[in-house]
Amino acid sequence: MTSSQLRIPKAAELIATNLRRQIVRRELSEGEELPSEADLMAKFDVSRPTLREAYRILESEGLITVRRGARGGARVHMPRADVAARYAASVLQANGVLLSDVYEARSIIEVPAAAILANRQSPDDIATLRLIYAEADAIEGDPVEYLEAHHRFHNAVSDLAGNQTIALLARMIDAIIDAADFQLVKSRLADESEIRAGHRAQRTHAKFIDLIEAGDAAGAEKLWHKHLSEAGRHVTSTGIAKTTLDVMG
Repeated sequence: MTSSQLRIPKAAELIATNLRRQIVRRELSEGEELPSEADLMAKFDVSRPTLREAYRILESEGLITVRRGARGGARVHMPRADVAARYAASVLQANGVLLSDVYEARSIIEVPAAAILANRQSPDDIATLRLIYAEADAIEGDPVEYLEAHHRFHNAVSDLAGNQTIALLARMIDAIIDAADFQLVKSRLADESEIRAGHRAQRTHAKFIDLIEAGDAAGAEKLWHKHLSEAGRHVTSTGIAKTTLDVMG
């Protein structure tokens, strides 16, 4: 590699890297305020515009929020899945990815997770799923609340599988699917079909928990694949949205 191919990072990027490292290593805590601009300028030996450029980098990554003025300052935030999801969605939008593609990815991740839970037969996993199911069952005819409860259930399936990378990918995918589902439900708030769809999903979730408890990995996988496929068709067949740009743009 020649010197002309090398790119020397700007001072603002180096400062952002330093502060980012402190955040992800938890040397800085959620909600903690960064030192004053004057202190950081002295520490890094940079001008205020350079420091503020570093702030903008970290703000774009959701790692800090900055308040201007006499009571201003920069406050730290831990990395979040929803920020990663927004960026991932932007990449998918730019490539014109179909919503059906996202639903397919969801199946690839969640279906094996169903088998993991069934093979493990953990009482704690089952108790967690039953609690989320009960919360949804207590909802009286509100399709938006049903939707939120059902997404909590699906997130739990991925989370409980125990692989943090899979859980993060599932959350990123779910953020896009949640936007698509909400768009559909919002357009049909007075439509009884959405309430019936919520009830069908509840029945599937109940059967799914029973299969987990019975240790039936093949049955859990088969049921969950069917459930996810039907959910994808339910949204994409309406014509409300076809691409990620339709729901996230």
